Amino acid sequence: MKCSNSNVQPRRVNRIRVLVVDDHPFFQTGIIQWINRHPTLACCGAAGTVVAARRAVTQLRPDIVLLDLRLPDGDGLELVRELHQDFPDLRIIALSQYDEMEYAHRAIRAGARGYVMKSRAAETVLAAIQATLRGEVYVSRPVAARLTHNLFPDPASGVSDLARLSDRELEVFQLLGAGCRAREIAEHLKISPKTVDTYREHLKDKLCLSDGSALVRMATLWVETGRLGTRQKSQGPASELGSN
Repeated sequence: MKCSNSNVQPRRVNRIRVLVVDDHPFFQTGIIQWINRHPTLACCGAAGTVVAARRAVTQLRPDIVLLDLRLPDGDGLELVRELHQDFPDLRIIALSQYDEMEYAHRAIRAGARGYVMKSRAAETVLAAIQATLRGEVYVSRPVAARLTHNLFPDPASGVSDLARLSDRELEVFQLLGAGCRAREIAEHLKISPKTVDTYREHLKDKLCLSDGSALVRMATLWVETGRLGTRQKSQGPASELGSN
């Protein structure tokens, strides 16, 4: 849970204590070293799982948590919600490889104060930390425009397909695209296979897909390329009641 002695610096006056939550050792080590090189920051610890993150926040009481949304033992968005509820003064910044246009608003809604793509972490982490310390929310300019659009939508514009999905539906969609079967999804999310089937039905309906195979193809394409591709829309009431 804790960083090695070579990475973690002792607490210093006026230094902002940062906890790093990421299960990739290479990235975790790099971000810790970057933090400790900055004169106003200090890494107080690190964690690679949801369980370890909860324990680290309780024991170390950091000022900032840099949190990867993809963790091996649970849902990163749910962890954000839990930490925000239990530690309302904690500033959480999601640091993720997930597409910001689909996940940033979900992370902010869950209680994060910022969202940074891992591909741009070196350029934007400091700005995100500084913004959250000023009491602001940090997102990229395109995401800020999307959030504004969500508050004041243009009736003439379309809505992103994935924007229609709930957080849990999006998670099921992603796991389907990663090749997980219903039983594996149920075990990962700690729900029943029957509930997974219900989510699949919701996904087909919201994404206007005719069957389960089309759903898996779309999910796989999205996981592999970040694109949804084309979809087969329902053609009236008869097709809407078609087979699974």
